[in-house]
Order: sequence, then structure tokens, then C-alpha cells
Amino acid sequence: MPLDDLVRRVDLALRTPRGGSSDFDLNPDFRLTQERKLRPAAVLVPLIEGPNGVELVLTKRSSRLKHHPGQIAFPGGKVEKSDASPTAAALREAWEEIALPPEAVRILGALPCHETVTSFNMHPYVGLVTDPVELVPEAGEVAEVFRVPLSHVTDPARFRVERRLWQGKWRHFYTVPYGPYYIWGATARILRGFADALQ
Repeated sequence: MPLDDLVRRVDLALRTPRGGSSDFDLNPDFRLTQERKLRPAAVLVPLIEGPNGVELVLTKRSSRLKHHPGQIAFPGGKVEKSDASPTAAALREAWEEIALPPEAVRILGALPCHETVTSFNMHPYVGLVTDPVELVPEAGEVAEVFRVPLSHVTDPARFRVERRLWQGKWRHFYTVPYGPYYIWGATARILRGFADALQ
């Protein structure tokens, strides 16, 4: 699909109101409490033109990290007080984690917020990389930067539901594996919502 056509599709999808998601969507027996305190976070969903079409940029987190070591993730993190907005936080984190310059990204819009099991309210922003860039992982946080064809992660048929024991109960979640990369949890749930929006 030509890039301009894809951008129009994404723009339309992001303008359509949709409810938020959470790590517990597939676990109807789990009840979220009203008293829970969520910390704001923001991630960038970076799209970039590749030799075979539009691709999604993802990271593999360092195995040395305390939270979610070795997992596949979007570049992003906590919204700091110094950030002008969650969008600014997503762009700052992408610069810090993979050396993606903020000025090289055109924000297309926001996906619905996602609540994580670690009590973050995650704001995902879809951004188109408009300039040639060299993406470099920040060694302390990111083990690898890689690309996945956007067509792969926006095809609902490629998603599976799997489960793991968590706090003594089975927890179900989406996965969308790609080659050696096991994409699951919040990243897969956000991508599943993106895939549904584009249909």
C-alpha cells in the first residue's frame, strides 16, 4: 500500500473514538479497583518506510532492567514533570532509547490509553518517521532495535491468545510473534487495538 494511502487510513482510524484497553482485557474474573493509582507513561509507535513497505520500529529491553527485562516494547517510559505533554514524553524517550530525533517524527495521532499490570496509564502515539535516521539502542535500557512489517502486526489473524500463571491464577494475553521476537503483553494488546482500528 502506498504510504500516502496508509497515512490516510491511519488518520481515519485514530480519529474514530474507541475505548481504552488494559492488561486484564482477556481476564473477565479480574476486577480493577477504583482506588488504584495509575502513573502516566507514554510510548511512541514509530512507522518508517522500508524496502518492502511500511515497518514498525520496536525494541527489545535490556535483560538487566528491573521491570520487564528482555521484553519487546515500544520506545517510551514515564511522563516526567519536565515533559510538556505525554506526546513530548514519548518523543523524548524515543530519542533517549533509540536516538530517534523528535524533529524526524510526524505525530499522526493517539491510540486509546492502555492500563498496565504495573499500574501505568500508557499513552501510545503513532508517529511517522519522515527523515532518514540511524537508530541506535541505548545500551543501558535497550538490547536491540528492530523492525517488523506493519502488515504483520495489523493483521488480526496473526494474533494468538496465550496464558501464564500470575499470582496463582491464569492470566490470558495477546501475542503476535515475529521471527525470533515474542511480542506479547501490553505491546501486543496495543497493536491488536491498532489492527482492529485499521480494519
